[in-house]
Amino acid sequence: MRMVDLILKKRAGGAHTKEELAYIMKGLVDKSIPDYQISAWMMAICFQGMGEAETAYLTEAMWHSGEVVDLSDLPGVKLDKHSTGGVGDTTTLVIAPLVAACGGTVAKMSGRGLGHTGGTLDKLESIPGVSINVDIDSFKRIVRQIGLCVIGQTGDLVPADKTMYALRDVTGTVESIPLIASSVMSKKLAAGTDAIVLDVKMGSGAFMQTLDEARELAKTMVRIGEHVGRKTVAVITDMDQPLGLAVGNALEVREAVELLRGKIPETDPLYEVCMLLASHMLILGGLAANEQEAGAKLRVALESGAGLKKLEAMLVSLGAAPGCLDDMDALCKTRRQAPVLLAEAGYIEAMEANRIGSAAQILGAGRAKKTDSIDPAVGLVMHKRQGDYVAKDEPLATLYVNDETRLEEAAALLRGAVRLSPEQPARAPMVHDVIRA
Repeated sequence: MRMVDLILKKRAGGAHTKEELAYIMKGLVDKSIPDYQISAWMMAICFQGMGEAETAYLTEAMWHSGEVVDLSDLPGVKLDKHSTGGVGDTTTLVIAPLVAACGGTVAKMSGRGLGHTGGTLDKLESIPGVSINVDIDSFKRIVRQIGLCVIGQTGDLVPADKTMYALRDVTGTVESIPLIASSVMSKKLAAGTDAIVLDVKMGSGAFMQTLDEARELAKTMVRIGEHVGRKTVAVITDMDQPLGLAVGNALEVREAVELLRGKIPETDPLYEVCMLLASHMLILGGLAANEQEAGAKLRVALESGAGLKKLEAMLVSLGAAPGCLDDMDALCKTRRQAPVLLAEAGYIEAMEANRIGSAAQILGAGRAKKTDSIDPAVGLVMHKRQGDYVAKDEPLATLYVNDETRLEEAAALLRGAVRLSPEQPARAPMVHDVIRA
């Protein structure tokens, strides 16, 4: 088998066999196939696409390219949830403890934020003492004890994806549904979970800009899950505005804790999306027959405080001090809190979530490149959502700032992220579709 022949085959629109894709992934990891041939092959995929079975075979080959976590000795159905990346998306910190409080087993490996999107690991590390670098045995022990654990990915998990991801970024091959879907699903499958709920973001703050693109990605990932025997559901949610009002690491943890304390109303978009995603996790785990039953169980876990107790138990098991969630305001203290005012009044007709996320990033809440450090306390809190009225004398948002070097730039970016109208627009829906096998 020669790589050049496989490149030509894909360039001509041919479909790879399972054996061919296993050969390519092996050569990629052991470096017997050079990067320039892998890049040429991925460009051919961008132009020619991949069939349903072919994409599943690629995912399997990537999944088995390195370490595969075995969670079979843990009780129950092992549940996971993955977001394709967004702004103010703190759902994992709400969903995981609520599902665990309902009897679920949540074993999750998460990633860091990059660019305008936030990462769960960065949010966890904003709590003093927390370490997400946990070995697999300790990870499983924590899950067994409290029903959930969220850690960073191990270094040997899906090495094929690490190389492909880096090459895609510099060769113009990022925008390919088969390559995106196989990247996401290979990591979820290698992490050993039995059932996966996918939160596919759509809009200005997401990679998928349109509903058609988001639906195609969601369907592809659900089919991959079905092909390899994993229960999978994808929920397409809106990312034209931040999901939560807080954007920044400690700020988002504080908002998640407020939700778990029952201080955020059921009409709030963050509440709505969290409860829907958690409901599907309970259904896939066999812990509820339908959304109505799942919702009732989740409300009990919320109102009783059981979900909040699960979150604190996990954080303590990862190194935090008991009572670490008692004073969340202390984690969000900055040298300055600067209100952002608009030059005119009106109703918010639309937002650009990517600009809002970028405003928080340049204050130090995110990274422009993976090696950048972050300030866990900084970021912003929105006071208005799409459809709300903003008067000239009331703040659109408050910036939490330690380094004022780029304060004015962040404020200008935030103002430019909002389009006003004299008439009140209709509220945009937060959930666009649910894709099942």
